[in-house]
Amino acid sequence: MKAAELALTSEQRATLRSWLAAGKTEQRVAFRAQIILAVAEGLSNKAAAARLATRPAAVSKWRGRFARYGLAGVADAPRSGKPRHYEAKHRRRIIAALDAPPPAGYTRWNGPLLAKHLGDISKHQIWRVLRAHEISLERRRSWCISTDPAFAQKAADVVALYLQPPENAVVLSVDEKPHIQALERAQGWLKLPNSKALTGFNHEYKRHGTTTLFAALEVTTGLVKAGHYRRRRRVEFLHFMNRILAQHPGREIHVILDNLNTHKPKHDRWLARHKNVHFHFTPTHASWLNQVEVWFSILSRHAVAGASFTSPRQVREQIDAFISTYNQDAHPFEWTKQVVFSKHPRSTYANLRN
Repeated sequence: MKAAELALTSEQRATLRSWLAAGKTEQRVAFRAQIILAVAEGLSNKAAAARLATRPAAVSKWRGRFARYGLAGVADAPRSGKPRHYEAKHRRRIIAALDAPPPAGYTRWNGPLLAKHLGDISKHQIWRVLRAHEISLERRRSWCISTDPAFAQKAADVVALYLQPPENAVVLSVDEKPHIQALERAQGWLKLPNSKALTGFNHEYKRHGTTTLFAALEVTTGLVKAGHYRRRRRVEFLHFMNRILAQHPGREIHVILDNLNTHKPKHDRWLARHKNVHFHFTPTHASWLNQVEVWFSILSRHAVAGASFTSPRQVREQIDAFISTYNQDAHPFEWTKQVVFSKHPRSTYANLRN
């Protein structure tokens, strides 16, 4: 049979030569490129094989592949690979085993335990299946789930204040951060043997007392007002609220609070006297709906965590300095979630998939 004629384009010829010149080209690909360039010169299969010290059959193979597929024909043909040892039924057995109780004395499954339990599936295959389903057996999380029967109504009330605050009214997110400790501990830099440097603080510390912070975040502006107290009682809460009201005389004020007993006594005579103040309580165990909790996290990271204090007064001064700087560039948090649901954990993986 007559050998396939090869007529290389300038681009194909340049590509083949670049593969030969490149030091990182695989040897088998470079050898095939030599075959194609040789036969493109008009050499027969036998002559090209003699020049390249190979068999005429090899030249014929790559001449034909290139004639059919072009440059792509120089690469290896797709291969079926090793037959799959595990089937879909093995995957289903692994997933089903997650809902069975682990061996006595164990609190949860892991790869080796599942492999021993199933008998004919290796731990490596079990880990591959778990990764494919994004299941982590070792990673544990804790959560606080709201059991408030009026969760939907209370959450909708709070979210409505964030998305559409009443016109000409002040919306405040209020809460306390109690028992902020004044800890004295050494700080500085450490040079590691690998030339890296890191900063931190000594594990040991000395206690110098605590202080309690009351904070009110204005939802529409992001501005924060704070008060420092020794304790967190009803009297301190009312003192702080009176200070806030004095800064907004005659204004309608909506206050978002959690369900602490100092916020909602059985008979709230203070609230009855202040007709312009309206309290909105987050659902039970859902204080994360209160935006001031976000600000408390910012405060802890940037002004308190890891710092060294020798007295509660230093803690208060540090917090006041941070608030003064923060308020210069304060901006409101952007709340985008319109509907908030209360989720509950499932007891088994099968229920989670339903």
